[in-house]
Amino acid sequence: MADPQDRGARAPSAGGRRRDGATTAERILDAALASFAGRGYDGTSLDALAASLEIRKQTILYWFPSKEVLLEAVTDRSAAELSEALEAALLRAGTGWSRVEAVVRSVFRLAVRRPELLGLVREMGRLGPPAATRFIAAMDPLVARASTFLETEMDAGHMRRHEPRLLLLAIYSSVIGMLTEVEVLRAFGEEPTARSLVRRRAEILDLLRSALLTGEG
Repeated sequence: MADPQDRGARAPSAGGRRRDGATTAERILDAALASFAGRGYDGTSLDALAASLEIRKQTILYWFPSKEVLLEAVTDRSAAELSEALEAALLRAGTGWSRVEAVVRSVFRLAVRRPELLGLVREMGRLGPPAATRFIAAMDPLVARASTFLETEMDAGHMRRHEPRLLLLAIYSSVIGMLTEVEVLRAFGEEPTARSLVRRRAEILDLLRSALLTGEG
């Protein structure tokens, strides 16, 4: 259990909440997300997380009894945030192709505003079960909705006939691959410009438009 003095020093008010509004648990989750996305799960240590947050390791273990439990909490919160962003994009979109475009634009906005979220998605794919299974289960309602939408568009003749879930996987791979290229540039010290991101987004939309739309789309 965390040292009460440590909790008291970092969380002066009830519920472990700091004056800036972030709880101790939320700060730990934020730091863990950045580390899992950047260094990977295996490269993340609770000692390093504690040092970066200027708290004791036992404080982390008070909120999250193990690194595995911490990963589960980060996964659940990130999946919820990603789903919320994509759902909001779908609600603002119209019908047909505009929905696909809205999702791609939303993902690119997330890549700029919250790159650690997409970094975690890639790390889930590397880790495999059970972490990836947990993430997929959390995203499944959104995937099911997207599959239904694609199937409806195909039945109406607006999109080429594909197996919906395989198509979603292809879209995911294309978008994540493009964003990975952006992060590689950052790793080599070349910060992508707004113009380059817009160009890359246009490229992926052109690719998807050619693959999905029929002459009637």
